[in-house]
Formats: sequence, C-alpha cells, structure tokens
Amino acid sequence: MARITRLSLVNYRNFREVDIAPPAGVSVFHGGNAQGKTSLLEAAYTLAIGRSFRTERERQVLNFDAAREGGAAYITGTACIDGQSLNVVIGYQPTARETGADGGGDADDPGPATLPPVAKQIRVNRQPTSAAGLVGRLAASLFSVDDLDLVLGAPSHRRRYLDVLISQADRSYLQALQRFQAALRNRNGLLRRRRDGHVDPEELEYWDEQLVQSGAAVTFARAKTLERLSVFASSQHGELGEPEHDLALDYLPSVSPGEGAEETAAAFRRELQRGAAREQATAITAVGPHRDNFMMYINGLDAAAFASRGEARTIALALRLAEAEYLAEARGDDPVILLDDVFSEMDDRRRERVLQKVARYRQTLVTTTDVGPVREALGDSATYFRVADGAVSDEE
Repeated sequence: MARITRLSLVNYRNFREVDIAPPAGVSVFHGGNAQGKTSLLEAAYTLAIGRSFRTERERQVLNFDAAREGGAAYITGTACIDGQSLNVVIGYQPTARETGADGGGDADDPGPATLPPVAKQIRVNRQPTSAAGLVGRLAASLFSVDDLDLVLGAPSHRRRYLDVLISQADRSYLQALQRFQAALRNRNGLLRRRRDGHVDPEELEYWDEQLVQSGAAVTFARAKTLERLSVFASSQHGELGEPEHDLALDYLPSVSPGEGAEETAAAFRRELQRGAAREQATAITAVGPHRDNFMMYINGLDAAAFASRGEARTIALALRLAEAEYLAEARGDDPVILLDDVFSEMDDRRRERVLQKVARYRQTLVTTTDVGPVREALGDSATYFRVADGAVSDEE
C-alpha cells in the first residue's frame, strides 16, 4: 500500500526549509491563511503528477528571498509502495533571465519580474526522468476549492480531470495523449501553411494517420473510464446525502467510440473527411479528443445549467471520491488523498461523511483553517500539525 513517508521542502513558496514525516492515516495541517498549508499539498501532488496544480509558471514556486540570492527550490519525497522505497527529488534551478524588447524580463512570460525563469529537474531513485516519466508511480487524488469548475467550468477542466485520472491508472494512455498532442500541433501547423500556400499532401496524410491512431486510443480509453466512473460517482453522490437525486455522467466525444480502438479509428477518419471543408476555412483540426466534453445530469437535468452552488459542490465531491475509488480499483493500490481546505462550505453532516470516506484510504492529508470541526469528527484517530510562518510543528 502506497503512502508518503517523508516530505522535505527547501526554498519552496514561503518555506525556507521544512521536513515532515506524515504517518499512515489522516494528517491534518491547520493554521491561518497564507501560512503554507496549501503549499504542502501542492508539493505532495507534484510528487505524483510532476507539476503544480496552482500555477502554470513554475518560477512561482521559488521562495522570494531565496530567488533574490540565486537559490534553487527543491521538493524531496520518499514514498513506500508495496514495501519498496520510492525517492523523488524535484529541483527548480534559477536560470539567466531572458531580456524582452523593453529590457524588462522574459517577453513570453508576464510572471513576476522579481522571479527568474527556472529549469526543472526530476530524479526518481537518483535517475533523471521527466514529468511524464514520474506520473503513475505514486497516485494522488486532489480535492480543491477549485473543483467547482469540474461542474460549472469550461470543458477543458473536465478534459484535464480525465487526463490526469487515466494517466495515473494507465501509462499507455499518457503516451497516447502525448502522441496525439504532438500530432495535433503538427497538423494544425500544416493546415495554416496550406491556407497560405502549398503543402505536400503526403505530409498531411502522415499526420492525419498519427492523429487518428493516437486520438482513437485516447477517445476509447476516456469512454471506458467514464462508463465505470459514472457508476462510482452515482453511488458516492447518494452516500453524500443525495439519494433522491440521481447523478449520471455522459461522455460527449467529437468522435463516437466503437467497440475497440480500430473501430474508433475508422470513425475518426470518417469525421476528419466530413470536417475537411471547415478545416480549409479555419486551419484548425475540427475533430478529436481536444474537442471532447462530458456532462453531469441530476435526475436527467444538466447540472451545469440547473444545479445550485451547493449542489454543484456536492457533485464535485462525488467526482473526486469516484476518482479515488477508480484509482484504487484500477491500480490495486490506494492513491494518496489530498484535501485542500474544502470544508468551508460544507454542513456538519456532509463534512463528517467526507472525512469518514477519505479516512478509509491508506493516507490522507487535509488542510483547514478551522481545525475544530475536523478534530470533532476524527478525534485522536488523526495526527495534527500546526502550520505558521513557514514552519510545521507536530502536535504532541
């Protein structure tokens, strides 16, 4: 069974140096706002996914004072997986600042001018790897206040949810997704060139086939996953106190999946042919997994259109609980559960049910500004840590 046994941060966010050893079971990190609680979960999540859930600009994880001194930031984690030790080091090394046209910094990145660009390096058991090479070694399921976007936000939020989930369960999916993204970039480039001039038809045919094969694999995997995930989400939603409101998930692919990857690929080719005229005008690939979505229905009604904020929050919780359940089943091993300050809008009954559910997993890390209700629900079964001024102290 997997769990993080050690988490060390150097020059990371507001931590100059911290070293914690979260035990099995539930660990609760509590304290005021802007003290570093979320940064701890961000670092733990990065150990599993290889990137932050809070920012696309990785320079922002650098501690401000350390960055001024040229210091690097490090996440070091040790996990125990089926009795084997997994050691992960992720370093963010400041690099020379690029100079934009105005001489004021990186012209392509409007990030804080005081933070230099960084080069990220990942090592697993001392061997260098990429973020893609890290994904799937240690699974994590993150519950965040931003999960409302899964229900009410743009389709891109739901696509990312599926991509992270399936990639942690099946490394071949991540490889297919990367091949698809590369094919999409190259094909879109060719479509733009074709609109402005001549393109070799054989080159376009090559990228068409790359797009079809990889896209079919992604589409088919998403369809099978959502089929299972819908069962889990419906059950979790009912157990959260909504048995009279049936939750169902419905996949909306731009290419209808067949009985297998090859049948799906054949459907993909037909859709590409149908969209040829539109692509001629727009120079953008018209069909594929980048156009996918999935809907959530409560008693047959579109949740995005009809759910209240409270109902949407419950649906998002059900999705995350379903995600954890899916990962545990697919991997034969519990994911590490991360809950980042998600209790502020929950009533006592729902908060207690969520805590009871996540406490069943091998390891759960929880952050909160109000430890009282959490302590009341978990009592001495949890371990409590206080986070203040960039320091973490273990409550005896």
